[in-house]
Amino acid sequence: MQHRKSWLSRRAFTVTALSALVASGGATATGSAMADGANPNRRWPTREMRGVWLATVANRDWPSKQGLTADEQRAELIAHLDTAASCRLNTVILQVRPTADALWPSPYEPWSLVLTGTQGQDPGWDPLGTAVEEAHARGLQLHAWFNPYRIANHTDLDRLAETHPARRHPDWVVPYGGKLYYNPGLPEVRSFVQQAMLDAVARYPVDAVHFDDYFYPYPVAGQSFDDDEAYDRYGGGFTVRADWRRDNIDKLIQEMATGIKWLRPDTQFGISPFGVWRNASTDPLGSDTRGGVETYDDLYADTRKWVREGWIDYICPQLYWNVGFAAADYAKLLPWWAEVARGSRTQLYVGEALYKAGDAAQPAAWQDPAELSRHLTLAKDHPEARGHVYFAAKDMAADRIGAMARVVADHYPRPAIVPR
Repeated sequence: MQHRKSWLSRRAFTVTALSALVASGGATATGSAMADGANPNRRWPTREMRGVWLATVANRDWPSKQGLTADEQRAELIAHLDTAASCRLNTVILQVRPTADALWPSPYEPWSLVLTGTQGQDPGWDPLGTAVEEAHARGLQLHAWFNPYRIANHTDLDRLAETHPARRHPDWVVPYGGKLYYNPGLPEVRSFVQQAMLDAVARYPVDAVHFDDYFYPYPVAGQSFDDDEAYDRYGGGFTVRADWRRDNIDKLIQEMATGIKWLRPDTQFGISPFGVWRNASTDPLGSDTRGGVETYDDLYADTRKWVREGWIDYICPQLYWNVGFAAADYAKLLPWWAEVARGSRTQLYVGEALYKAGDAAQPAAWQDPAELSRHLTLAKDHPEARGHVYFAAKDMAADRIGAMARVVADHYPRPAIVPR
């Protein structure tokens, strides 16, 4: 019951903080825990998602490097939360399980390598617990971002912590493309990864569980994902292996949704897939895009189905291309996703490539500080698009060419509440 007592104390802290925010007139972004009618005499902000991804894998955004002290890690985390609040955002999506390890004291998986540099070493504090408290104190939602099947960005099991489940169950592991993955075709794997992720939901009042685009791994030319034995054992009824793989991922999504709602009915479940489901040349239901990855065929993730069936609360496709990009035009993908979401119970948010703004390696459109702002202007013509999420926190803090500042000036004059 200790985690329940801890949760109650955090909840009391959050309610106090939000009450103070209301009294102050809402100087920072307001969280969805605030009731719309709490003060009928003030004009409440609009409801739209304004989020940022805070990536921890390979220390992409945070911590800035491995081995910082607990105080240094905490200070960097709070600085990212403060930046989000100053940009009038209302959500931070924190990656808490980057490589089958944890940023909380998990009984199932070791402490993450990104904290101390040694997987399994206690960092001396609770990053996820602190993130939830500090985000809520600033009126921000905290979405816990998990990667279900990625184990390591190398292929050496011996480099994992001795207690790592992958070392105890090497039969669960598939090396592919220079990395290690859990095999999604094994029911025992699916059960385990859900148990590991739902532990965080049970312990902390996270506002959402979030998956990104990694299900089956992205294809690597000349290599095949070796799941022959699992297919022989569990693929009965499927004459096409691709259909079996999609069914494995469908089961993960449905079962996670059920588990989340059972533990915390108010916690949402959201997914941020690669932006192309299928090309129209492959499927008449697909988008006007050409070449490249198709999540249905390459990652075995039927993201369109999950929206239409209402299995998830929100979808945030990564539309990481500029307006006019020939192979995948933002201006064509946005209305396609709006049509997918229309009439469903699933909210549509749009993933934005802030990291490309000002990057000299990107096309000329990304050297223009107004490119991202144009994306938000286009979205106003599609009411199904209920907000935007920016990749990622380090780029928001740096804001190389002022693209985020332009978005805030053009579109975020006052705070907003996350859609229901």
